This record gives sequence, C-alpha cells and structure tokens, in this order.
Amino acid sequence: MIWVALCSALATIAIWPFLRERLRPPMDETARRTAPGQGIPLPSGLTHYEWIGSARGPVALCIHGLTTPSFVWKGIALALAAMGYRVLIYDLYGRGYSDRPPGRQTRAFFLRQLNELLAAQDLGQDLTIIGYSMGGAIATAFAAAHPDRVRQLVLLAPAGIRVRQPTRLEQMLKWPLIGDWLMLMFYPGQHLRGIAAERGLPSSVPDIHDRQKAELRFRGFVPAVLSSYRGLLSETFKADHIQIAQHNIPTLAVFGGADPLVPPSAAGPLIEWHRRARVEVIAGAGHGLPYTHTDAVMHHVTDFLRDRGKLNLRP
Repeated sequence: MIWVALCSALATIAIWPFLRERLRPPMDETARRTAPGQGIPLPSGLTHYEWIGSARGPVALCIHGLTTPSFVWKGIALALAAMGYRVLIYDLYGRGYSDRPPGRQTRAFFLRQLNELLAAQDLGQDLTIIGYSMGGAIATAFAAAHPDRVRQLVLLAPAGIRVRQPTRLEQMLKWPLIGDWLMLMFYPGQHLRGIAAERGLPSSVPDIHDRQKAELRFRGFVPAVLSSYRGLLSETFKADHIQIAQHNIPTLAVFGGADPLVPPSAAGPLIEWHRRARVEVIAGAGHGLPYTHTDAVMHHVTDFLRDRGKLNLRP
C-alpha cells in the first residue's frame, strides 16, 4: 500500500508541470481583444506589431528580449517618436500577443519572422535597428545577414557575447524531457522572483511588472523561453559582429553597470570583434535598463545618432 501511494505521488510530481502548462489558456483571438496595435498572419504564424510615431520619417525597428514582450519599448519608442522616427515594435513568437508556433527557436526561426514582417510592412533598406538582450542577438544576426538594409545598429545589453561557462543546471536544461520538466516546474517561480526584485525600481513602462507576470498565464510562454535558450541563446555571435565591422555598420552598444545577466565585461569581446563600435556603460543599471534607465539610454542613443549626422531633432 505504501509503495502504491509512493508511486502515485511520484507520478503526480512527474506529470504536474506538463499538466499545469497544458491547462493554461492559449493565446487566441479572445486573449487579443484588448491588444494595442495589430496582428498580421504571416506564413510562420500571427505576429502582433504596433507603429508608434509619425507616419513619415526614418524607421526605427525595436526587437525585445527573452521574456518581456514589445511593451518593454514604450518609453524608448515614445522618445524616438518625439525625434521624428517611425517606430515599429513587435512581439517575438511565444511572447506577448504573437502566436506560439512549434519548432526550435533558432537564429533562422527568429529571422524568418522578422523578414516576413518587414516584407508585409514593405520595409526595405535604411533601417535603424535597436535590439535588447536576446533581441540584440537577433538584431546582430539580421545586420550581419543584410548589411545593405541597416543604417545603424543599437544594442542594449545584447545577448550572444559569452563571458562565462553555463552552470550545471543550465546544462541540464538542454537535456530532452528532464530539461523540460525542470523548466516547467521551477522557471515560473524564478521568473516571479526576478520581477518582484525590480518592483522598487523606476520604470518608463506603466504596470510593467504586472504585465510581465501576465506572460505566465498563457500556454507556450515558458516552453518558448526554453526553446530560445536551447536555440538562439546557445550561440556566440562573434562571426556576426566581425561581419558587421567589415561592412562598417555604425554600432552603439550600451551595458548596465550592475547587470548580472549581460555584465559590462561583455564589452571587452565586443570591442575586440568590432573595434569601431561605440560602447557605453550606465552605472547602477541592471538588465532592465531600457525601462529602468530610459533617459540615460536615450542620452547615449541621441548622441550616437547626432554624431552620425543622421538626426534631425524636432524643436
């Protein structure tokens, strides 16, 4: 009898994370009823996007990171719009209001979504691309693959610059099934603790902490994070940065001085790969610098664009 009870308890523990994920509601039309912007069906899935600013002017494309969707850009986007930019933000697959298509979230996976969105919006060349965290890796990959389409590149705490070896737990997440169980079982709590730790910090995005928590409500978010970790985030983007340098794409990289995820020491390899890149460090900023230190980020971005001779500030 004891063995039966023990086996039953172990079976429950084994299936509970998968069952909990399955019971989460899907991201569908009901969930999108109050979404800002628009959704567009692309060959790879529906992508949610939003234009901010004037209908005319140079285009700034903003690519968000691993866990916080396009709303992370609202403070930055409004500042860029005030400068005369047409700002395009969108949700990567698995996040926000975009679909959760299957497949490993690799470089090709994210570039396919981006290229399909740009084609649907009839956007060709002369793009200013701003990437944050994992979005910085996507922006880097796009610029290296399409240097003729990029006017300038801004990277905020960009992923893809390896400065440490993965921990044992991080290595285990790459194991089939066991890694899925560990991620589904423990990541939601870890995500909530990370959000709670930032609640005392200023933010240019209203209710950002509640909106970050809401991502956990929907089916597919946690598996998407794991899929990105196993895919795109397993790469190092040295060759891409070298390619960008060879094509003389003006590049600004901004790091948070207190960022534990992409520490300022990542500036060293980046400068080695792209010696003409401009690198700035914001003292005291953590990984959330686009929304916690928006003014400081925009100070460096504005200086960078002004020095490029491409900025026409509105009075």
